[in-house]
Amino acid sequence: RSSDLDMPLLIDGRRVDLSSSVLELRDSHPCLLETARALTSKPAEIVEPKGLLYVQQREFAVTTPSDRSVSVLGSEDATTCHLLVVRHTGSGAVCLAHCDGSDTEDEVSMIMSCMNSFSNKLDGGRLELHLVGGFSDDRHLSQALTKQLVKLNDKVENSIHFPIIYGIAVNVQTAEIYNATFQEKGPEEDLRSARILTGG
Repeated sequence: RSSDLDMPLLIDGRRVDLSSSVLELRDSHPCLLETARALTSKPAEIVEPKGLLYVQQREFAVTTPSDRSVSVLGSEDATTCHLLVVRHTGSGAVCLAHCDGSDTEDEVSMIMSCMNSFSNKLDGGRLELHLVGGFSDDRHLSQALTKQLVKLNDKVENSIHFPIIYGIAVNVQTAEIYNATFQEKGPEEDLRSARILTGG
């Protein structure tokens, strides 16, 4: 597959051992817990449809700050799914993906290909990765998908686990990622959702 999939993962400038468990990763990088707490402590903002490109399950979108139509990428309804934001610091290209664990390797390969096509290699910069989602669900689907941030997005109500954040948005101009909810999930929400129901 693409050599982009073999890029090292760094947190605070330190290379991450990808064989580490999620809990080991969290414990060895306290900044992950601090960032997760900061994000989960804020209420969800309602995102208006103007300038929004909504990403449904098994979809991803890539754009740049020069896009005159899209100023916000957003997605929600992520329970056991994960929302992935990839940003190139040189070009400002941003990708938002709603991953559900089906064909993850192919999806990541397509995301990296799109990010490369939106980022001029002369721009310099690096790729930043932000992962939101998952919780301590009874069937352990979230844990398997994350590397099989579990407690970071989990709340318990009446002895039942729920994710704290179901949706996020990313401002394409400022790269701010925030807890979000959406009044509209178009265009063609029903048609796009039908693809998931048919296994596509």
